[in-house]
Amino acid sequence: MIPAEMKAARITAYGVPYTLTTVPVPSSLGAHDLLVNVAAASHCHTDTMVRNGAFATRLPCTGSHEGAGTVVLAGSSSGFHPGDRVMCGLPLHPQYCVRVAGHVGVHLDGCFAEYVRVDARHTTRVPEGVSLLCAAPLACAGRTVWRGVRMAGLAPGQWLAVVGSAGGLGHLGVQFAKALGLRVVGVDAREAGLGLSREMGADVIVDARRGVESVVEEVERVTAGGGGGGGGVDAAIVLADSEGATALACALTRMHGTVVQIAQPDEVKIPFQELVFRDIRVRGSVLCSPEESREMMAFVAEHGIKRIGELVAAVEKGEMQGKAVVVVDEEQIRRERELGLGAV
Repeated sequence: MIPAEMKAARITAYGVPYTLTTVPVPSSLGAHDLLVNVAAASHCHTDTMVRNGAFATRLPCTGSHEGAGTVVLAGSSSGFHPGDRVMCGLPLHPQYCVRVAGHVGVHLDGCFAEYVRVDARHTTRVPEGVSLLCAAPLACAGRTVWRGVRMAGLAPGQWLAVVGSAGGLGHLGVQFAKALGLRVVGVDAREAGLGLSREMGADVIVDARRGVESVVEEVERVTAGGGGGGGGVDAAIVLADSEGATALACALTRMHGTVVQIAQPDEVKIPFQELVFRDIRVRGSVLCSPEESREMMAFVAEHGIKRIGELVAAVEKGEMQGKAVVVVDEEQIRRERELGLGAV
C-alpha cells in the first residue's frame, strides 16, 4: 500500500544543508508519469549547484536527479508497469532542450525521497544483473561519461586519457573505456584517487601534481608507437574542473586528436599553440539520448561495470573518490543482495 506521507531531503534555503522532513506522496499522475518507490539516489555536482541557487530553483524542492527504484504506479501512456525496475532523472535529450522546467531535482521534486514522480519518457529500464544501487549514479554520471567516451571516437587498442579519473564520472569512465577495449591513462591529483584509478583498470596512472611538462613527457613515452602524430593519447576526456585541466588534456593528446570537455569550470582555457598548431578538436558533451542510455545500461549488464560504495562524505571538499550514493529503501536493496546483485 502506498502511504499518504513520506520522508524527503529538501532544499529549503540556498547555501545550507538539506532538511529532512515529511511531505505528501505525489498523488496525481499524468498519462506519461510514473510513481517510483526510490531504492537509491545519488549526489553530484549539479545538486551542489542547485543547492547554491545556480538554477533559481523555486524552494522548497527535494534534491537529487539521479535515482533508481521500482515503479508502483504507471500512467496510461507510460509504457511501464508496476514492478518494473527503473533508472530515472534528467531528460534524455538535454543537448537540444532549452527548457529546464521539467528537470527532476532541479525544478521538480527529486529522488532524495521515498517516492518520486517522473516522466516515463526520461526513464530507462534497469536490466537483469544490474542492481538499483548501481543504477542510481548511472542516471547522470554514467550517462554523461558514457557519451563522452563514445564521442572520443576511438577503436579498441587506442589510447584515451581520463583527466579526473577518480571522481564520480571518472571512475565510471575508466571502466567503460577498458570494457570497450581502449588503453587508458588515468590522470588525477590525489593519492587516493590515483589508487582508485588503478583499481578501476587504468593502464597508466599519472599524478597531475607533477606539472604539465613532466606529465606530458611520461604520457608521450608510454604511448609512443601508436597512430600518426607521435606520442600522446588519441583522445582525452576532461572531467576535472581545475583551471588547467583542459589545457593539460590538449597537451597530452597527439596531433589531430580529440578532446571531449565534460567538466564545467567557469572558463575553459586552452593555449592557442595546443589548439591551432597541433590541430586539436575540442567537443562539448552533456548526458545522452534515450537510445544511448539503453545502450549504456545493456553494456553495464554485460560487462559488470560496478559502482563504488556509498561515499556520502566530503563531496564538496574534493576528498571523495567514486560516487556518493544514498540508500533510501533498505528493503529493496536487501532483496537485491539476496538475489546476488549487491556487488554490481
